[in-house]
Amino acid sequence: MQLRFRLLLTWALAALVVTLNAQGVTKETVPGVTNFARVETTIACAGATTPAAVAGIKKMGYASIINLRVPTEPGANVDAEAAAAKTAGINFFNIPFNGQSPDPAVADKFLATITAKANEPAYIHCSAGNRAGAMWMIKRLVVDHWDTDKAYTEAATLGLTAPALKQFAIDYAQSHQR
Repeated sequence: MQLRFRLLLTWALAALVVTLNAQGVTKETVPGVTNFARVETTIACAGATTPAAVAGIKKMGYASIINLRVPTEPGANVDAEAAAAKTAGINFFNIPFNGQSPDPAVADKFLATITAKANEPAYIHCSAGNRAGAMWMIKRLVVDHWDTDKAYTEAATLGLTAPALKQFAIDYAQSHQR
C-alpha cells in the first residue's frame, strides 16, 4: 500500500512540474476573435479572426499574424485580413495548413516564419485554434526542445484537440530534430 502511495505521489508531482513549467496561458475575450489564448508575451493562438480585429491585434503589441487557414475555407477571408494587416502595419503570413492532410512542408515554412525575429511576438490563428495549437506544439518540440507531455499540455490549452494533429506534431518533431 505504501509503495502504491509513493508511486501515485511521484506521478502527481511529475504532472505538477510539467504544468508549472509550461508558460502561463491566459484566455481573453477579444472582439472579432474566436478562442483567443495568450502565452505570456511570446505568442497568442486563436481561431477565426475577422479583418476588423487586425488593428486591435497590432495595438496589443503583436509584430505578425500567421494565418493557417486555407483560403478556400468558408469564412477564411484571407485577402481582406492581409489588406487589414497592411493598413495596420503588421506583418502578415498565410501558411495554409490542411488539418485533414497535414504536410511537413507547411510545418517547415511555419518554423521559418515563427523563428524570424522580425515576426516576434506572433499572433497565430486558424478557424478554431486546433491547427494553431498543433503548429505551436511543433515549435516547442523542435526549436525549444520541450518534452512531448509539456508541449502537448500547453498546445491543448491553446486549442489543440485533434489526436491526429497531435500525432503529426510528434512525428514531425521526431524526424526534424535540430
